[in-house]
Order: sequence, then structure tokens, then C-alpha cells
Amino acid sequence: MIVAATQFAPVAGDIAANARTVAGLVRSAGAEGARVVVFAELCLTGYVPALIRDTPALILTEDDPRLAPIQEACRAVSAAAVVGGPVRTDDGRVAITTLVIGPDGSLLTRYDKQHLYGIEAEVFAPGTADGRFTLDGVRYATATCYDNRFPALAERAAADGCRVYLSSSVLEIGNDSFENVYPARSRDFGLYAVLGNALGTSEAGIGAGLAGAWGPDGERLADAGPDTAGYVLVDIPEGTPEAAPEAPEATENR
Repeated sequence: MIVAATQFAPVAGDIAANARTVAGLVRSAGAEGARVVVFAELCLTGYVPALIRDTPALILTEDDPRLAPIQEACRAVSAAAVVGGPVRTDDGRVAITTLVIGPDGSLLTRYDKQHLYGIEAEVFAPGTADGRFTLDGVRYATATCYDNRFPALAERAAADGCRVYLSSSVLEIGNDSFENVYPARSRDFGLYAVLGNALGTSEAGIGAGLAGAWGPDGERLADAGPDTAGYVLVDIPEGTPEAAPEAPEATENR
């Protein structure tokens, strides 16, 4: 199973432009054999919580017609896209949501970020359920940025038979997650961790790029570098995760 970890600089508040970029990356990675393509947190709007708060037109729905270019790209190359945006919940609130669009263009699963950071708590509602999907016999878990500071998510994923832990994040230059969080989640729970990250300037700072993956031993398997838009491919071998140990305590930095 080949998974693509992507990075690009979203255009703040321009869903149409960002959807075109996402679709293009899905088509390119899919043409190279990727079955799952992972993008950054809020890649469809950019990481702009204050702008989202003040701009109702930026709120998406699960069947939003603005997702059509991505759905078409998924169907064209038979790949799933893991994309993020502000999506309305059943009770009318808005979440930081990951939508997994399947190879046939349908919605495989939805995940709402559970652990909100800073201004996010003023704008968004926290999620209450974990995200899971299975493709080609491989089980995947989803998580979003600050979620990864809380080991229990990865622990539950491993206990549920997940092989791959997909993280959609916006990590700024200097963030310690590359050294201290993602390798630990992989190593502690026997998972492949795949990170989609952002480039460019956002309300979180300057995106560090460095999208890629870590193996179950915590070692880096792929790195897209700090400044070039695109993706790296990771080949996930067949197998199942080892039994998860007791979860370490959470840390508090983003």
C-alpha cells in the first residue's frame, strides 16, 4: 500500500483554488501508485480560524459541491484523499474536520479534531469520536495536529487494529513535533505515522513543510523537505501493529 504525504501553501480563504491544488496532487500521486493521499489540517481554507469565524461562506458540508474536483480526481486515479476543512456538524456547529474521500468519490469517514488549541476553542466544536477506515485490507486512523500530543488516540488506534496513523497538521518552523511527537507515536504503538503538513504563512506562523512518515521503530521513512510543494510516497508493508503498551502522558505544546 502506497501512501502519499503532501505539503503546499493554501490560499487563505480560497476554497476553489485549494481544491484545485488538492485535486492536482491527488492525480499526480495516484498516477505514481498512491492509494491514500494525506493533506494538511484545514487545507481547503488554510489555517485561518479567525477568518473562518468571520466568514460563514467558508463553512463546508460533507456533500459540498466545492469538493467535486477532489472527488473527480479520486475517481480518476482510484485513490483516497484525506482532506481538511471547517465542516458543519449535525447540530449546526463547526468542526476542524478531516474528510476521507474514497477512490469512488464517496465519503469513507469523517473525523472532527478532538483537542482544540488556542483560538480554535473559540471558533470550533471539539469532536467526540475517533476516525477509522479500511482500504485494501489496511486499517487507518486519523488525527489532527494538536491531537497528536495526546497518546491515547494512537493507543486506541493500535488497539483497534490500525496499521497506519494519518496526521493532518499545520506545524510551524521550529515546532518540536517532528522530533518528539510523531516518532514517539510510531514507536510507542507500533504504527506507521504519515504527516500531511503546510507551507506558507498562516495564523499558526510559517509552515515548516517536512511532510512524510515514520516507521514503527520511530525512524523517518520519508521527508518532503522544508520548502517545496508536492509529496513523498511511503510504501506500507502488509502486517498488523504490535499490541499497544500503556499510553504515556500528554504534553501541552501545540
